[in-house]
Amino acid sequence: MNSRQQLGNRRAMRDMGAKGAMGGMGAGQTGVMLLEALIAILIFSLGILTVIGLQASSIKMAADAQLRTRASLLADHLIGQMWVSGYKISDMKTKFQSPNGDDYKTWRDRKVTLESYNPNGLPGVVPGETDETDPECTSSTMPTVRITDAPGTATHGLVEITLCWRTPDMEWNAQGHRYRVVSQITRNP
Repeated sequence: MNSRQQLGNRRAMRDMGAKGAMGGMGAGQTGVMLLEALIAILIFSLGILTVIGLQASSIKMAADAQLRTRASLLADHLIGQMWVSGYKISDMKTKFQSPNGDDYKTWRDRKVTLESYNPNGLPGVVPGETDETDPECTSSTMPTVRITDAPGTATHGLVEITLCWRTPDMEWNAQGHRYRVVSQITRNP
């Protein structure tokens, strides 16, 4: 045998060994493509679930923002009523301060509580165990209105309105959401 033949035989043996090795590896790798596809589906599914979770969180935040906006509009409505009422501060305190002011009760019953005739109210506005209002929104979610009647001081005519509400997914005894606005109403002499 000459050197060319020997070189050809070596190549042939090497090629046969490679084919034999590949044939052996191919048999051991059966289903690898399926496994890769399953892992890709798993990663894709986790991504979709994350997007769905973010969407749910976004919807909840938008609903909370809508209720805060509603609370702001309700408080602004009452402050507007106070401005145009023409009452002196002492009379305004009698008419608008919670829990017994007549104008306060009208505003609370017609605007704040969520009823079928008033879809723009706040959900979960309920009185507590007593008639007292609760500015911390733990036992009662009734709105509070405080008017300072101290002539000659910087706080004369200071109005503080606190609105509380509970969303349907909250426990009945959980601290409610709270929106507080402070304004000062003054009259020209």
